[in-house]
Amino acid sequence: MRTVIFGATGPTGRHLVDQALTAGHDVTAVGRRPDALAPRPRLTVVTGDVLDPGTADRAVAGADAVLSSLGTPLTRQPVTVYSRSAANIVAAMHRHGVRRLLAVSSSVMDPAWRPTGERFFNTVMDPLFNRRMGRTVHDDMRRMEALVRDSDLDWTLVRPSGLFDHPAVTGYTVRADVADGLFTARPDLAASMVAHLDEARFVRRAMAVITTEVRPSIAGLIWREAIAGGKR
Repeated sequence: MRTVIFGATGPTGRHLVDQALTAGHDVTAVGRRPDALAPRPRLTVVTGDVLDPGTADRAVAGADAVLSSLGTPLTRQPVTVYSRSAANIVAAMHRHGVRRLLAVSSSVMDPAWRPTGERFFNTVMDPLFNRRMGRTVHDDMRRMEALVRDSDLDWTLVRPSGLFDHPAVTGYTVRADVADGLFTARPDLAASMVAHLDEARFVRRAMAVITTEVRPSIAGLIWREAIAGGKR
């Protein structure tokens, strides 16, 4: 399968590239920093910005499936990267007859997401960081989700919880729409996306992904991902 990965040079995208290659895919990796990816067999790097419709069109031509792990740090400034990139990707897929799309969103998109036993997060951190500091990011995620849902593609919206770095894939859990967990390791997020490329279970549905076998520090996670500038 020829698989295009947008956001391939980001922290989740690099895991996607590694795992897709390991699974035997021919990978087209799209990013603004091609030097971040070492040359490997079956890997083609497209340099460009997905906010440019020409970049999306060039990358998607001839593909079988598309993975998007595009993201931006939390900010109070207006955000359009999710919706603009989704519009360009969906349009390019329509032009080239590519059907399968998995795009990273967030558990925050489901209003029922309140992880069990996480009182401090649910009452303090979630309102402060997700609902206030990250409001513009999540507003644009909602626009992105609407664009994807309104397409006639075989889409899956992939919803991780709090993303953190970990050296290996764990026994992650996937659920429809929302999962009862506070964290998602980036290797688990990538593994779930690659595993469901040719699975029908979550086609035209949201797929929540959580990690339960390891747990990062909440304070450290907030610093790295929300304050120091983490991306998807």
